[in-house]
Amino acid sequence: MKSLTLSTLRRSLLAIALVISSPQTNLAQSPTPTISINSDYYLGGGDNIRVDIYDMPQFSGEYQIPAGGAIQIPIIGKVSLGGLTLEEASQTISRAYAHIIKKPLVTITLQAARPLNIWLSGEVSRPGSYLLPLATGGGTRPSVQFPTLPQALEKAGGIRTSADIRRVIIRRRLKANQEVTLTYNLLNYLQTGQTPQDITLRDGDQIWVPPQEKINLAEINQVSESNFSLPADQPRTVSVLGEVKHPGRYVAIGGDTRNGERTVGQPTIVRALQLAGGITPIADIRKIQLQRYTRSGRQQIITINLWQYLQERDSSQDTILQEGDSIFVPTATTINPAEVSILANSSFAPATVQVSIVGEVNAPGTLKLAPNTTLNQAIMSAGGFKPSRANSRVVELIRLNPNGTIYRSQVAIDFNQGINDQINPLIQDNDIIVVRRSAVAIWTDNINTALTPATNLVGAILIPTRFIELLRLLGN
Repeated sequence: MKSLTLSTLRRSLLAIALVISSPQTNLAQSPTPTISINSDYYLGGGDNIRVDIYDMPQFSGEYQIPAGGAIQIPIIGKVSLGGLTLEEASQTISRAYAHIIKKPLVTITLQAARPLNIWLSGEVSRPGSYLLPLATGGGTRPSVQFPTLPQALEKAGGIRTSADIRRVIIRRRLKANQEVTLTYNLLNYLQTGQTPQDITLRDGDQIWVPPQEKINLAEINQVSESNFSLPADQPRTVSVLGEVKHPGRYVAIGGDTRNGERTVGQPTIVRALQLAGGITPIADIRKIQLQRYTRSGRQQIITINLWQYLQERDSSQDTILQEGDSIFVPTATTINPAEVSILANSSFAPATVQVSIVGEVNAPGTLKLAPNTTLNQAIMSAGGFKPSRANSRVVELIRLNPNGTIYRSQVAIDFNQGINDQINPLIQDNDIIVVRRSAVAIWTDNINTALTPATNLVGAILIPTRFIELLRLLGN
């Protein structure tokens, strides 16, 4: 009888304490739908949970876990649940009530999950911290879907073309002073649609996307089609230098930009060359250098072979550009005449080059000619040499170099000569060809000048002097 009295007294005291206790974290007394979740979910600030104690509804209720991770429960007071799984949290509250309730049966369910705070670094478009919400399904007991690794990469603006998605690394904190490092091969995921690992994320995950150690152009193009790569329509500022018509910095966009139109496509090497006015006739398209920097500042040098792109239809050579890329088109050491026409008709060659021809030709002036035009062909396009007046043995070629210097050379003329760097070079944009007078024409012009009607004495005096000058010229 005495034992019964003590038990009744204890229950009465608990009921009185429950009435006067009013924890601020208690949200509601009526049950709400719960969320089924993986066993490796760790509670943290922002989670909404429900605590149910079997046969003790007065101790049950809903709570939102604050930033510190501890909630206030009736009678017991503060209990820390941060970093615990639902099962571990249930055991913690059971132990707290064990000295008051005999064998308490505690169940904790997740009502609403907090968004995950994820950190991304390395070869992504916008490194930083991101909040990723958990997706919930329908029904009375909706399940939770954690955000995936590809979704996080997409949230960060996509990966850069310098990224190595074969070994994306996630550092995950399990509990205090416990961390695990996971490595993911997203390329395998793209190629097969399967992954041997769970690619879902957890709160606090740190994602690092490393740069490629060995460049694979085919993989770059393949990965560019994924939903976690840079958007195709995202402009990229690049520099184009060397043997192009207009070296400089350009904003590359997808599509055929040669005509100022924007169509579907990725910003590629060919797009950039089109923006720079196209290659010059002496460009070496087999050894184009693409210079790229990773987030860590490491330089990557990629050799592009556009001849392979033209002849073997290797589209991987027309690689996709990245913000800040530099493209250098070197000068060819030799010109293969058989390749000139092919290059001139390529999409990355200029439609025309502008050449000025002055002097003793039948139609001097500025001409727009095909980019595969030689010096001999340019002279013929200007009507050819004027008979008996032009110096048909040698012409002067004047060329403005990209560095601002002027190149002048005397070129011997042989109309039977094919493309030759010394005798019949390919013309370049803004070249000037000067066809000078022959010695006979010079002598004739000076005679005519000397014999121009002159009645004054000065003219008579100058005639012997001009003859002396002509004799000196003829002697030379």
